[in-house]
Amino acid sequence: MENFTAYNPTKLHFGKGVVETLGTAASGLGKKALVVYGKGSVLKNGSYNATIKQLKQNDIHIIEYNGIKPNPVINDVDHAAALGVKEKVDMVVAVGGGSVIDSAKIIAICIADQVNGWQIMKGEKAPASSLPLIAVLTIAATGTEMNMVSVLQNNETNEKIGFRNPLMYPTHSFLDPTFYQTVPGNYTAYGIVDLIAHSLEAWFGKGQADLSDRFVISIIREAMEIGPKLMKDLNNYEYRERIMWAATCALNDTTMHGRVSGDWGVHALGHALSYLYDTAHGATLSIFFPAWMQYIGNKHPERVIELGEKLFNEHTVKGTVKAFKALFSELGSPVNLEEAGINNNQKGEILQLIETTKASGLHFILSSDDRKNILDLV
Repeated sequence: MENFTAYNPTKLHFGKGVVETLGTAASGLGKKALVVYGKGSVLKNGSYNATIKQLKQNDIHIIEYNGIKPNPVINDVDHAAALGVKEKVDMVVAVGGGSVIDSAKIIAICIADQVNGWQIMKGEKAPASSLPLIAVLTIAATGTEMNMVSVLQNNETNEKIGFRNPLMYPTHSFLDPTFYQTVPGNYTAYGIVDLIAHSLEAWFGKGQADLSDRFVISIIREAMEIGPKLMKDLNNYEYRERIMWAATCALNDTTMHGRVSGDWGVHALGHALSYLYDTAHGATLSIFFPAWMQYIGNKHPERVIELGEKLFNEHTVKGTVKAFKALFSELGSPVNLEEAGINNNQKGEILQLIETTKASGLHFILSSDDRKNILDLV
């Protein structure tokens, strides 16, 4: 096991009605908040009204920026940050899913440092400070509510990339599964796939970490048990809360301690579909993970077979890949391009983009031939 430092400063509030304490938490951070959200779902599920009520009850002045896209773009980050600088806000409050919270993390840095967001994302400028961030989560998927990662897209440079920095841990995160109950079936499925994929990226990472491996297996088993039940009963609160907590644990470093890194090659491949076709993030992962696993498993079968034995009692690469495809299909997420509405004759432009970005993992390094062969399998 590698040496590691365990650190997670986010204070996470979980359960029904926890947003009722948001105002008290916010009042300790300042008197003026930039509230960031998406395009309307937060108005339907009650999260926006509950958040605004709490801020007003605690005499916190509110500035709003809305319209964050499901695949978030850097332009929104810069526009929101400019508004925050102009209004001299003390904190950022993000209400929504991973796209909103990822955006808010960079917005909070840009306001504090008065810098360009893409310079931060590209590592051209190191962040020196950040405003406090409060996250109100409405969908179980990315785990961003309890980690230091942001993923954003730049339509001018044809890039979708991630950035990590300890300044980006939310100060407070509020997870009320009742807000998650209104998420429609397709995005519920994509979120479950996302949490499984995050666990798999850790499993296929570099370094031996036996206890972290057991955490990975437990999180995936939770998703395997509860995910299909939730898809048949979308209003079930118990299923919603269990998936919501599993998604948080899948990417709050619980699965990473003792490793050199995760792999993240499948995420790098999947970003091409999000960029080109605005495909939902989770859908890109259910498409690429079986193909990647099949290809990598042909070269390095041991890790794939061990995974299959622990999860499905499968003892071959082929059987393990087939089991994951069946799981993703049962959830209702696509396992090939056609199911995502992408024509096979578009593989040329997909290959061009993943070649341009040199999509690869941190453990299993992908060559040009590797990328082409994986794409052939989707």
